[in-house]
Amino acid sequence: MGKKRLATLRDNSVEELEGKLVDLKNVLSKEKAMVASGTRAEKPSKIKNTRRQIARILTIVAEKNAGVTK
Repeated sequence: MGKKRLATLRDNSVEELEGKLVDLKNVLSKEKAMVASGTRAEKPSKIKNTRRQIARILTIVAEKNAGVTK
């Protein structure tokens, strides 16, 4: 993820980030369900990338709650 994309995430409010977090968690659960049911995922890397996006958003939310500025 580039610095521009990360900067746009940091510009969002905590509420917007939490909304994106819910969406990403839904995507992740659907992808995991597809794999668990035995179907092949079109993009196997989508699970990994989604998990990383969730971690990025959680990190930014934690920084905002702690008052850390970047």
